[in-house]
Amino acid sequence: MVFYSFLFQRRKLDYNKTISQSICYYFFFNHTTYLYLTIMEIFSLRPKGDFIWTAEYKELYILTEHWQSDLKFYKEDLHFLYHLVDKYFISLINKENLGEMRNLSSGLSETNMDCDRLLEKTSKHLSHLAELIDDPFKYDSHKFRSEHEELENEISLFEKKFRKIKKETFVDMEQIIQKEVKKLMP
Repeated sequence: MVFYSFLFQRRKLDYNKTISQSICYYFFFNHTTYLYLTIMEIFSLRPKGDFIWTAEYKELYILTEHWQSDLKFYKEDLHFLYHLVDKYFISLINKENLGEMRNLSSGLSETNMDCDRLLEKTSKHLSHLAELIDDPFKYDSHKFRSEHEELENEISLFEKKFRKIKKETFVDMEQIIQKEVKKLMP
């Protein structure tokens, strides 16, 4: 959690920098985040075995809060990527970059909608868990735990998709900027 809050604070300061400063800075933290996420895949928040089927509702609630926190982090990351693309879209757009920028923009939009949907679904799931903690017989336990597992799988797929679009964004932006710099060089 400390790692995330550090990135949030640093990223908010980043909006006023130039594109090259932003990309250099963001590549450093992008790499650090990737390293962190790779480590998290190894020591995943995703419990091993039959945890979902045997855990108490309070434990599932805590796990779901972690998912929600991660999704909020991804939402902030998407906001930064949008800002990066939007701020320099007009100056970087030309006929040869139009397709790349269009694909990039649609990929970010789709990922953003997925994140919103998962945040809403996670919030609803948290409220159901809170009700289950108060009254354990309110919902069918087997059905609820199946839904919990399904939500976990959806979030895992989203994380992979998010990493892919983030990487594509930086690769495309880097290529576009390099093309523009070459044009400006005599």
